[in-house]
Amino acid sequence: MDLFTPLELPGGATLPNRLAKAAMEESLAGAGQLPDERIEHLYRRWARGGAGLLITGNVMVDRRALTAPGTIVLDARSPLDPFRRWAEAASEGGGRVWMQINHPGRQVGSEMPGTAWAPSDIGVSLGKHTKRFARPTAMTEADIEATVARFAVTARRAEAAGFDGVQIHAAHGYLISQFLSPLVNRRTDRWGGSPENRVRLLTEVVRAVRAQVAPGFAVGVKLNTADFQRGGFDTGDAAQVIAALGGLGVDLVELSGGSVESPATLGRTADLRTLEREAYFLSFAEEFLDAATMPLMLTGGIARQETARKVLARGVSVVGLASALAFRPDLPARWRAGEDVRVTVEPLGWKDRDLAGAGLLAFVRFQLHRMARGLEPRPAASPRAAFALDQLQHWRRVRAYGAWLARNPEPEDALVG
Repeated sequence: MDLFTPLELPGGATLPNRLAKAAMEESLAGAGQLPDERIEHLYRRWARGGAGLLITGNVMVDRRALTAPGTIVLDARSPLDPFRRWAEAASEGGGRVWMQINHPGRQVGSEMPGTAWAPSDIGVSLGKHTKRFARPTAMTEADIEATVARFAVTARRAEAAGFDGVQIHAAHGYLISQFLSPLVNRRTDRWGGSPENRVRLLTEVVRAVRAQVAPGFAVGVKLNTADFQRGGFDTGDAAQVIAALGGLGVDLVELSGGSVESPATLGRTADLRTLEREAYFLSFAEEFLDAATMPLMLTGGIARQETARKVLARGVSVVGLASALAFRPDLPARWRAGEDVRVTVEPLGWKDRDLAGAGLLAFVRFQLHRMARGLEPRPAASPRAAFALDQLQHWRRVRAYGAWLARNPEPEDALVG
């Protein structure tokens, strides 16, 4: 199997090759939390870079709950024309484009307006940085059912805008991942307790989405191999989730790991388990390969062609590239041309490891924002300066989002569209 062999998905769609641009949070929402010409420029760049699949940064299903103030919202009242232009730009290279759809749950900054929800009243624990996150309220049955409906609305509207599929975000400590976690989900009703109950939100979302879109419209899921926290969601739980997704019309499951409390995607784990130097989660993913009834995609620390080929050789169907494409957006095309191009994304050696992780993410966003302005990535820039700029922009976005939300609260018919 070669990196540039097409892959036919269970629903009938075909990916032109086995390389995917995995989701990165762009923080490029324009006025009204909508996509604008900046994100069109960025995705047009990636579209011409040779990946067979582009998965967008997370798009929010509820305007009251954002992972960050610069994230895009697609709900029942969002105008579709900006999304049509985004999808068109992202499709210019002939690849497929999927919208990642998400709800942050409790992973919401304490400075953010709106809501912070979780399956149970358990907040993020991050030592001296805990106060950076809002204290969540436990969701009611009505909240849960409305959230399921929101995912379906967003997926239906993404299809109407011209996207080829959606990816339901059930990883990295966001809402669906919180329901999967025995540490965060302490509910005693049908949404918590047993593994079968904890997976219910995800399976209900998948069913609701699949019921609202055409059979050929792809539906993917992003799932943790583990949360890498003691007593948390682990590989055995992940195996049960993958089994539960069988027969529900899921076309691709992307495997990753960690959360804000255990940033495994940055190479660190709270439970001190050792990750691979590259393809962080490959050894964990191998536990699911024989039992999975749908293709699997692996993301996390992949930046070299030999590593990507190793992932395919071990039985994974699609290789996800993330940070590497922030620095070399044409990496797949260069590999296809026979160039042995490598990207090195080094962690920051700052004393505060949590700030170092945030600084690295800000440095990646700095590259994305340069490309969105038509400029080249700048790997030699100062990470500290990029972090300071990111913080300034963050507070500007918080004020802009708060003002927009106040002017545009959720209407009573929020689930109609």
